[in-house]
Amino acid sequence: MTGLSSLLQSATTLLALLSSARAAPTLQLNKRAVAFDYNGDKVRGVNLGGWFVLEPWITPSIFDEWATSHTVVDEYTYTKTLGKAEASSRLSNHWNTWITQGDFNDIAQAGLNHVRIPIGYWAVAPLDGDPYVQGQLDVLDKAIGWARAAGLKVMLDLHGAPGSQNGFDNSGRYGSVGWQQGDTVAQTLTALQNLANRYKGDTDVVTAIELLNEPLGPVLDLAGVQDFYNKGYDTVKSASSDFAVTFHDAFQDFSTYWTGFGSGKSDLMLDTHQYQIFSPAEVGRSPSDHVSAACALGPKLAGTNKWTIVGEWTGAQTDCAKWLNGLGKGARYDGSFPDSSYTGSCDGKYTGTVAGLSADDKNNIRSYVEAQLDAYEQHTGWIFWTWKTESAPEWHLKDLIAQGLFPQPLNSRQHPGQCG
Repeated sequence: MTGLSSLLQSATTLLALLSSARAAPTLQLNKRAVAFDYNGDKVRGVNLGGWFVLEPWITPSIFDEWATSHTVVDEYTYTKTLGKAEASSRLSNHWNTWITQGDFNDIAQAGLNHVRIPIGYWAVAPLDGDPYVQGQLDVLDKAIGWARAAGLKVMLDLHGAPGSQNGFDNSGRYGSVGWQQGDTVAQTLTALQNLANRYKGDTDVVTAIELLNEPLGPVLDLAGVQDFYNKGYDTVKSASSDFAVTFHDAFQDFSTYWTGFGSGKSDLMLDTHQYQIFSPAEVGRSPSDHVSAACALGPKLAGTNKWTIVGEWTGAQTDCAKWLNGLGKGARYDGSFPDSSYTGSCDGKYTGTVAGLSADDKNNIRSYVEAQLDAYEQHTGWIFWTWKTESAPEWHLKDLIAQGLFPQPLNSRQHPGQCG
């Protein structure tokens, strides 16, 4: 019996070893389920702004008929003023023409690997009484296929929440911040659930979902924002464990405020947006000061304890672009914005083309872009805002590339060593 017991014990041990050996690869696959290596590869991407969420400064032609009255300033007032039938007709045309498969191919050809696609809650979880119209998702479905064909990864970004999370026109509704009031947080979670469920079968392409763009932390309950992020994370991950989950820094110091958040959560990505143009002090910086400020971000990004991307940034050193600060509003740079003073002229930057920029502007943009690339790649990477605009040259990545103001290939440098 002793010999038989020994034999049975050996057999049991061998079976256990074989079982664990078979199980090991499965565990590894589950652990590495997100279809982009955010640990080892750099995110190099571009936002597709002004597509499914209107922004007057990106496509001023859509808003031109209200340029004098200022009665339409965002997608909410646009759809409310036109009514559903006319708004649907106009927006359907816009959705099907502003970004096409050719754009995805061009983005990949430029060496980029990600697109971030803003979408409003009203596309996935419309509310009774809202004027917004639907139909965006049919085009977004096609876009996922275009991204797949081009070899690009997609971050879906919930850019507008019920009530507005920041009061910016790019939330869908300009004005007061109504998010966190009433049922708005629960409604936002429903939007995330619907978005994640729709694309849970496309995680080979849709590698990340951003819970909410730019919640205005200084006027919100930050504990409530964190609670929403925790619930949003669970909502997205319950649809598919293969999604990474992105959250915005809510305009808190990205290098310190969020360090303790998300302990024990896998595939969590912090998003910070870095612009140097939305205060008089920032637009007053010299070109070399802009470069220094960008370079200083590199070590701060590298020091965070989770994946961290700069999910929005620009080549602009001014806020000159027509309606950038809101329809009918001026610029801090030339002193036409309230409580600002003159720094310089907006000639060629209010509206214009990249080709039409001055030689100094071109050199300054190229230098500033290179510094930001060098800084932001010290951690997870970057997503430029935005792929195209109708008339804002400092922001128009497609044309910045075509005119040699954005490196091609991405690692080429005309101003090497700016960040030391």
